[in-house]
Amino acid sequence: MSSDELKTDQIREPKPRVVLLGGLCLLLAAGVLVFTGIRSRAKTETDLASWTKEQALPTVDVIKAQRGGGAQELVLPGDIQAHAAASLYARASGYVKAFYKDIGDTVKKGEVLAEIDTPELDQQYAQAKFDVATSEANFNLADATAKRYAVLVQKNVVSQQSDDEKSGDARAKQAALDSAKANLARIDALMQFKSLSAPFDGIVTARALDVGALVNSGGGTGTGLFQVSDISRVKVYVRVPQAYIAYMKPGAKATLDLIQYPGQHFDATVVRTSNAIAQETRTALVQLQAENPDGKLWPGTYAEVHFHLEPNANMLRLPATALVFGEQGVQVATINDDNAIVMKQVQIGQDIGSDVEVLAGLSPSDRVVNGPLETLTTGDTVRLGDTPAAKPPAVVQSNRAPTH
Repeated sequence: MSSDELKTDQIREPKPRVVLLGGLCLLLAAGVLVFTGIRSRAKTETDLASWTKEQALPTVDVIKAQRGGGAQELVLPGDIQAHAAASLYARASGYVKAFYKDIGDTVKKGEVLAEIDTPELDQQYAQAKFDVATSEANFNLADATAKRYAVLVQKNVVSQQSDDEKSGDARAKQAALDSAKANLARIDALMQFKSLSAPFDGIVTARALDVGALVNSGGGTGTGLFQVSDISRVKVYVRVPQAYIAYMKPGAKATLDLIQYPGQHFDATVVRTSNAIAQETRTALVQLQAENPDGKLWPGTYAEVHFHLEPNANMLRLPATALVFGEQGVQVATINDDNAIVMKQVQIGQDIGSDVEVLAGLSPSDRVVNGPLETLTTGDTVRLGDTPAAKPPAVVQSNRAPTH
């Protein structure tokens, strides 16, 4: 075979069927590439939209209510008053003759504090004694006369009318004598008030008289001549808010802090409450008692009263930052299983520092949002702060070859 024939045999044209099959394969491959690219791009756009929507959800921190707590302390202002205090006024008019005790002096019950010179009362007393003597003489004469007439009327010497008159006169004289004696006893009682005496053991905390000063009987208002106070123990009055009244039971312990005694604490005990709430302040008056053997607790002193409240093991506590205040009252934002907000109204008890006591409306299993946004409402979907953030989807590059 010649070389020309060999070249002609090698350059044979392909059959039409083979060419068609190859073209179909190329077209199918191109279609698969295009479909895959479009599908990948669509999925990427869907993932990107989903990621963008997830990033738009507010991220919240979730906490749960805690049970119980340690012993609590409630600090309130209090006023110290004497266990017993009495203002002494004059019951007899006159001039101050002498006084024997001054402020700060210790006195015993019945001890004379001052004497009053009462010349007018002395004259009234003397006159009352003479009136008694006169009335007694008149009665004795009338009584003797009545007895004689009683004998004579039996003998028909005098009439019954005369006997009745003498008997009636004797009874009248008896009444006059009794009246004179009563008046003498009244003035004698007033004479006892010429001396002002201490009504009980205590300390003179005020004196408002001087020698020669005129005092009038019947005084009962204003400043007394003496003020005597028993400060062997003192009473402390405190206005306690309504939320803490349940703790104010007789026997509850407290301590007193006074600015004039820094670092010192004085024990006190709750003895009674007023059993009534003042509508203006929503507080109740509580009385405590404290022993005062050293006399350091003075009446009228301001004190800080520290109540030591017993812990409540069943109490639920939340940070105050979890509360939402609005028209619906106090609420908290909780999260259900679908990560959706559910607003719950709660009843708040006492304030425990940075936490508050929740009395009702919440259970220990509730997931509570700490520091919720004011715009959150029931049904809003949120993302938990401890959930890892999703990464943005990768951008799909085009598979088409660049055109020249």
